[in-house]
Parts: sequence; structure tokens; C-alpha cells
Amino acid sequence: MHEVTTGNVSTMADAHRRPRRISQDRILSLLMITPTLIAIAIFVYGFIGWTGYMSMSAWEGIRPDYTFVGFDNYISIFNTGRFQTNLRNTIVFTSFFLVGCLGLGLALALLVDACRNRISEAVFRTIYLFPMALSLIVTGVAWRWIFTPGTIPTDPTGINLLFQHIGLGFLQSPWITDSTVVPGIRPEGLRTRLGIPFAMIPIIVAAVWQMSGFTMAMYLAGLRGIPHEIREAARVDGANEWQLFRLVILPQLRPITLSAVIILGHISLKIFDLVVTMTGGGPGNATEVPGVYMYEIAFKANKFAEGAAVAMVMLVLVALLIIPYLVYNQPED
Repeated sequence: MHEVTTGNVSTMADAHRRPRRISQDRILSLLMITPTLIAIAIFVYGFIGWTGYMSMSAWEGIRPDYTFVGFDNYISIFNTGRFQTNLRNTIVFTSFFLVGCLGLGLALALLVDACRNRISEAVFRTIYLFPMALSLIVTGVAWRWIFTPGTIPTDPTGINLLFQHIGLGFLQSPWITDSTVVPGIRPEGLRTRLGIPFAMIPIIVAAVWQMSGFTMAMYLAGLRGIPHEIREAARVDGANEWQLFRLVILPQLRPITLSAVIILGHISLKIFDLVVTMTGGGPGNATEVPGVYMYEIAFKANKFAEGAAVAMVMLVLVALLIIPYLVYNQPED
């Protein structure tokens, strides 16, 4: 009886100490993450708030001017033909960049997944992923050399010189110096022509070359996660390879596609270094994007309020892409 009573007392004591231990662990965990939370609050959300406040001020010049002007800076930039061109270029770049990366990445993933030799698979996977090891600055310099047109047809350079040597001179083009916009229509009320600027094509090619390997790795992980039994069951039911791909594999890869769209879309909306390196936003502002425009007017023209307004517009564009994804993936209670 004494042993039973002692055991019950010991169990009750452990039960009383357990909540205290949990409380101490929780406090210790909070203390560990507090410096990070403070840093994020100051250097992320604090600076976002400060940028938003600046965007509604009259700061133009070296000396700060915090006179509140409301949304005047936003109205000013949206009524500027240059910023309208930036938005057009962003839409064109994002659209072709996403389609190119998703299509090429999926094709490369299917090729690697079809490899039965581990050595061949490792070699191809490394080759496809290699561009990701380079910075966008290095990528931009390399592809600028390739797409610098030279003097056509007498003294071509880059890819135009290659076309001349292999008898495909009709494919020569001004590339990054081409200011043509197709179809180049200008609706009433806009100050810019709508269409696809040809000078943006080399930038899209360089960006797809850089990031398609990343998309390939995501799709390859998704393909390896599809059970082999599902594929065999579809084949037994009479599905050919195209039906297997369209009705079985693609639906299974839908979460991968969504994640890739979010990541690549986030990159494309704030693209800066690749454009600066390849074209500098030219010819004229045919390839300029909001990131370049913000840098130009804020740090060269000293129009800090308008630059902050452009930065806030970029933030909203990224948020419109990211927030629905976060809400969609929010775990249900």
C-alpha cells in the first residue's frame, strides 16, 4: 500500500512539473527568436512603412521634404508614358518568361526522368542546373556579347556572325538595339504603344536559360514522387503515353507548377540586374522595367518620392502574386 501511494505521489509531482517545464521551454523559444523578430520588424516592415510614407511626400532633391501630398506621386508616375512602358515590358517579360521556364523545365525533367543510366542522369542534371550557379550579372554580360548585332550585313558580331557563317544570314537581326514594338498599337488615353518589344526577346532568352534548370529540378522531384503503380495502372487500363502524361502526370504536377509560377513570377516582377547588364533599359526605354525606372529617378534624378511610389507599386504587384498563394496553402483548422 505504501509503494502504491508513493508511486501515485511521484506521478502527481511529475504532472505538476510538466506544465512548468513546457512554460519554460516556450519562454526560452520566444527569447531565442525575439532578436530575429525585432530585426524583421525594423528592417523589413519598418522600411516598407517608411517607403510608403516617403511615396506620399514632396521629397524631390537632396534635402528631405516630408510635406504630405497624398497619392499625387502615384498619379504622376501612372500618367507618365515611361512608366506605362515599364508596365508593358513587365507584362511581356513575365508572360514569356513563365511560359518558357515552365515548358522547357518540364521537357528537361521528362528527359532526365527517362534516363535509365545513373551516370547519364547525373551528367545531364548537372548541365541543366549549371546556369543557376551564375549570377544574373554574369548571365547578362555573356548574353549581351551573343546578341550584340554589330554592323549588318558587313560586320556582324555575336549570333549574327554565326548566322552568316552557316548560311542563315536572313535570320540576322538588330536584337538588343531593335526598338520595334509589334503590333505597336496605342489605345486612346495611353502614352505608350502596346505589343511585344523585339529588344526584350534576348532578355527573355537569357532569363529562361538561367532559370529553366531550377524549374527542371522542381518538376523532376515531382515526377519522382509519382508512384510507379499509378502509371502502370493507367497503362493497364489502355492509356497511351500521351494520355498518361495529360491525364495522370500533369494533374499530379499541379502543386509543383503553382509553386514554380509563384517563385518565377516573383523574380520576373522585380527583375533589375539582367536588364541593366544587357540593355540598360534601351534602346530608348524599350526594355526598361520598374526596377530600373525606380533606380533612375530616385538615385540619378533625386526624385525620391516618385521612386518610393514606384517601389510601392512593385511591392503591390508582388503581393498580388504571393498573398493568394499563401492563403491557398493555409492549413485548415
